This record gives sequence, C-alpha cells and structure tokens, in this order.
Amino acid sequence: MFPVIVGLNHRTAPVEIREKVSFPHYQIESALLELKSYPGLEGLVILNTCNRLEIYAATTDVDLGINSIKSFLVNHAHLEEQVIFQHLYVHTLYEAVRHLFRVVAGLDSMILGETQILGQVAQAYEKAVKAGVTNKVINVFFQNALTVGKRVRTETQIDQHPTSISYTAVELAKQALGDLTGRSILILGAGEMSALTAKHLVANGASTVMVSNRSHARAQNLAAEFDGIAVPFDQLGECMQKVDIVISATAATNFVILPEQIQEVMEQRNYRPLLLVDIAVPRDIHPDVSEILGITLYDIDDLREVIDTHQNAREIAGKKAEVIIEEEMAQFMKWHNSLFAIPTIVALQHRGEEIKNYQLEHALSKLGGLTEKQEKVIRSMANSIVNQLIHTPITNLKEFATTRQGHLYTEIFQNLFSLDVDEESVRSMRSVPQNSSQVITKEG
Repeated sequence: MFPVIVGLNHRTAPVEIREKVSFPHYQIESALLELKSYPGLEGLVILNTCNRLEIYAATTDVDLGINSIKSFLVNHAHLEEQVIFQHLYVHTLYEAVRHLFRVVAGLDSMILGETQILGQVAQAYEKAVKAGVTNKVINVFFQNALTVGKRVRTETQIDQHPTSISYTAVELAKQALGDLTGRSILILGAGEMSALTAKHLVANGASTVMVSNRSHARAQNLAAEFDGIAVPFDQLGECMQKVDIVISATAATNFVILPEQIQEVMEQRNYRPLLLVDIAVPRDIHPDVSEILGITLYDIDDLREVIDTHQNAREIAGKKAEVIIEEEMAQFMKWHNSLFAIPTIVALQHRGEEIKNYQLEHALSKLGGLTEKQEKVIRSMANSIVNQLIHTPITNLKEFATTRQGHLYTEIFQNLFSLDVDEESVRSMRSVPQNSSQVITKEG
C-alpha cells in the first residue's frame, strides 16, 4: 500500500486553471465518494485551498491509482487532457510523504510558514474520515503530518513573524501601544488593504472602527463589516481627536494629512499619544508629521523593513523545519518498511521450521533405536543449522528495511525464498505504527 499525490498549485497552474479543478466546500464529500469508485484507490483525501488542489491516495498499484486520479480531474474540470496534465505534479511513496510534511509545515505555501494551511489540512482529513474514504495508511499518513506541522510551529516559531503589510501594521501598533483591547481606530480609504488591516486590528481587540473615504458609500460598506461608523472625509480632524490609531491607505496622489492639521489635532488631544500608520503609495501622511509631540508615524518603508527582517527569520526557521521533516521522514520510512519486513521475516522463520520438522521426522524414522539423549542432540543440531542459516538474511533485511528501498529489498527477499506472506499480517501491521513516537494512533 503506497501513498501517492496528484495535484497542482499556485506555482504550476494559473488561477483560471485552478478555478476549474477546485471544489466548493459543500461538494468535497460527494467528490470523495465519486473518486473512491475509480479503480486502484484504497484511501483518499482532497486538499482544496485557493492556492492548491491536491488529491492524496493510498494504492497497491501506483500507476493505476495515478491514472484514476488524473481521469477524475479531467472529467471534473471538463478540460482536455493535454491542458490539465501540463499543470499537474505527481509524488509517490516517500516523496509524497515529504511533500505533505512540507505542505503542512507551511514550507510549500505562497507565504513561507503561513499558519492557515495547518487547519486546512486538518479539515480536509476530517472530511475524508467523515465520508468514510480513508484507510489505515492514509490515517497514519495524515495524523503524522498534522503532528509534524504542530511540531514545526512549536519548535521553530516560523509563523510568529508577520510578512504581510496589513498584519505587520497591526504588529507595529501593538509594539507602540501595547494591548489593543478597547482601542479605537480610524481607517482612511476603503480598499482591500484597508479592509485587511481593519480585520487584523479587530481580531486583536480594537473595539471601535471608523472609516472615512472620498466615496462615502464605500466607507459605509466597509464600516458595516465591523459594525463601525462611516465618517465624512471633511470631518477627519474631529475624528482623529478621538481615536488611538489611524491607518491610511487611500489612492490619493497628494498628501491627505498635513503637519498643521495634526498639530491642531494634538493640541485638542492634549498631546495624548496617536499612532499613524501610512501604508499608501504614494504616501498619504506628510513625513514632517513625525516631528510633532505625541505622534508615532510608520510609513510603508518602515513596514517593509520589518517584513524583510521577519522574512529572514522565517527563512532561518524554514531551514530548522526541513531538519525536523527529515527526522520525521526517517521515522515514517522505518514504520512503512516494517509493514513488509516483519511479516516477511515471520514467513521465513515458519518456512525454516517446516523444512526442519519435515527433515527431522524423516531422518528419525529411518534411524530408529536412538536414545533420548541422541534424539535431543540431533534436534538441537537441526535447530542450530536452521537458525544460523536464516540469521544473516534476517539481520540484513532488518537493516535494509530502514532505508528508502526497504520495501524493494523485502519484495526481492520474498521472491528469492518463495515466501507466501500472510496478507492479514501486513494489514494488521498497518494499523499500528512501529518505532515511531510521533505517530498519533487515534483515528479521526
């Protein structure tokens, strides 16, 4: 039973292709059940995000399983094979495991170390479990991966360094003002950047949101998202007297906030601290505003400097995460190869016992008249011969089983000795991870 992945992402496919192969969340369960009817697929998970569509499967026939997934995607997307196939990537066996480990750690994301993907993978797995389309190998595969994702974030803190402009603006606000709980904010501009920044501020405790835009209707729409207040553009001065934070992201071509305006505002505030964050290009706030008592001003260059520092920190954390992934890969490989090695060793031992017992009984029946001591010596010698003969092959197979080619060595071993490995033994081995402390055994 081997894990395989067929998918595409933001690196391999443009958005117009990703749109056609994606699934609305309410269709995932029916898609899983349909896919399960294709030949060669034993366990399944569909991971569908805005940046990737990946189908994970467990199969006993790698080529058949991959072809089934490709056929399913072609039928679903209603695209010609040559159109969709050029955007797909395929990972099999250990490269599939490594890929999922990197995905869940945030190392394969558009933003290095992003947090959201961990929850998305968990939800994808839960939907597959609910649909009843997973199996033991898929369960262990994904439970391991989720453990890896949590371990990476705990040990490297890769997601503790914001790299988006809107989120970094909020982090700078927290540095300047401390706790944002109960703080009031004024957003200038009603575009996407303004909306994202407001969202992060509210998530961090800001309780009052005012929005001002030259188009009052757009200001009202954005304010409504946060149960806020839309403020006419000509009342900015009065509003700035009341708030703690001003985030400016308009599309103006000239300065919107000037020093003389802020000087008057600060006099009315009795120079109570006011944080101004200018994320517009060109800038909205005149740089001389920073000279006024009580003002803290950050512009886009200040934010980008922080982002660059954080990106460097994430890259360092990413290297640490790769080390963790290789450690976890070694554990998974050891477990997966043991699925085949241990039943094979048991089968060889049984074969040795069968041959020994048959030859012993045949020889003893011919000899006749042996004393109890003589028979014991012969039986002991037979045991010793068989044990010594199979000791080295078994020792070598145990060693080879921990390598990347362990399952291949096991198959060759079975063929050389004509072993009939009990498939039930292999199935039972799949249910319990061997020698891997990081595997979660609870299903679901």
